[in-house]
Amino acid sequence: MSRIGKQPISLPDGVTVQVEPEAVRVEGPKGRLSERVARDLSVEQQNGEIVVTRPSDRGEHRALHGLTRSLIANMVLGVTEGFEKRLEIQGVGYRAQLKGKNLELALGYSHPVPVEAPEGIEFEVPVPTEVVVRGISKQAVGEIAAQIRKKRPPEPYKGKGIRYKDEYVARKVGKRA
Repeated sequence: MSRIGKQPISLPDGVTVQVEPEAVRVEGPKGRLSERVARDLSVEQQNGEIVVTRPSDRGEHRALHGLTRSLIANMVLGVTEGFEKRLEIQGVGYRAQLKGKNLELALGYSHPVPVEAPEGIEFEVPVPTEVVVRGISKQAVGEIAAQIRKKRPPEPYKGKGIRYKDEYVARKVGKRA
């Protein structure tokens, strides 16, 4: 078994990990997450750290090793600090507002666009042109943020639409006379 190039994951206080044959469960102050683990890899808890080891240095084992280690590290980070994605809305009349736990977007269509908050995800609208998506699962936060962005992606001519905070949108020159 080799663990070349991979660091063990240290566990902060208040985080408990259960390692089962093909699953890892992480529980912390913000909630609990679980993830399946490939059969070939072994995950062990040693001295307050989680160590992922692989049986060989073949390409597929190395790839699974890195993936599994990252997924477990993200679960530990998620149950302690959580994840967030910030989205900006640009365009005249484009805005967002909270309706209970859900989000309602005005994006230039003839109707408002509702976005339901799934389990474990919460929305915040600090100003009408900014949306913050928060949760403990990095994958779920990224997926919901991508779905919101997809409702009206930024267009290259005027830059109107929903974009990630600090996302660069390449602008194009319009028609010339």
